[in-house]
Amino acid sequence: MNVTSMLETVDIRTGERKTLAQFDHLIEAPNWTRDGKRLIYNSRGLLYFFEIDNRKSTVIDTGSATQCNNDHVLSPHHTQIAISHQSREDGRSRIYILPMEGGEPVLVTPRGPSYLHGWSPDGSTLAYCAERNGQYDIYTIPVEGGAEKQLTDLPGLDDGPEYSPDGKYIWFNSVRTGLMQIWRMKADGSEPTRMTFEESNNWFPHVSPDGQHVAYLAYGKDDVAPGDHPANRNVEIRLMPSEGGESRTLVKLFGGQGTINVNSWSPDSTQFAFVSYRLND
Repeated sequence: MNVTSMLETVDIRTGERKTLAQFDHLIEAPNWTRDGKRLIYNSRGLLYFFEIDNRKSTVIDTGSATQCNNDHVLSPHHTQIAISHQSREDGRSRIYILPMEGGEPVLVTPRGPSYLHGWSPDGSTLAYCAERNGQYDIYTIPVEGGAEKQLTDLPGLDDGPEYSPDGKYIWFNSVRTGLMQIWRMKADGSEPTRMTFEESNNWFPHVSPDGQHVAYLAYGKDDVAPGDHPANRNVEIRLMPSEGGESRTLVKLFGGQGTINVNSWSPDSTQFAFVSYRLND
């Protein structure tokens, strides 16, 4: 597919969109580094630093992990990157950790598929979506590996787990009520609480660093199956208060898969990075 990718930011106060760079190939899922100077995105199996000032991209050395997908998360102190990589032995996604500036990755989840989404604020635990016995649920695991803990077990897809900045909650998206909606539960998996009640399919909740806002991706109710998040759709990035309440549309764009799979907030909680797309003839 011949696609153009636009790496963009939006100011949540003014709604102003800014295109930082345009690529003649697929890029996905920007993270914003803690110093506010760089973004990290994935493309064609590799990860890249994008320098905001000079608009230059530099490949990150991920060692033997050359099939990285769009689920990558920075450690709380931004010294490490956790990645999801399609392992050579069976092509299933597994989670690895490597130094922020690059290096050989260390395996965390021996079982696959496992898709990373969250890192606890104390640095001790990773949260991810995993398929086990035909069912996709939310799990956590110590960063050094070990026994994984299953947090959800209802029928249907639970995905996108991400910790709140205070570590008390894990936000996620779930089809348990029919359409995909945004939920929140305590970090131990207890007290799941539905946070959106919209006639749309809502994915990938991302909590702002100041804990005040949650951004998420919304597909039209009839545009996709509730359990699917394809690329190349007309979608919205919406913003809601972290304590619940009415959302507002921040951006309308052509995108979907790859747009905001990971937390893309600026460190000062005023901007949000994302990728939009254009299909070329």
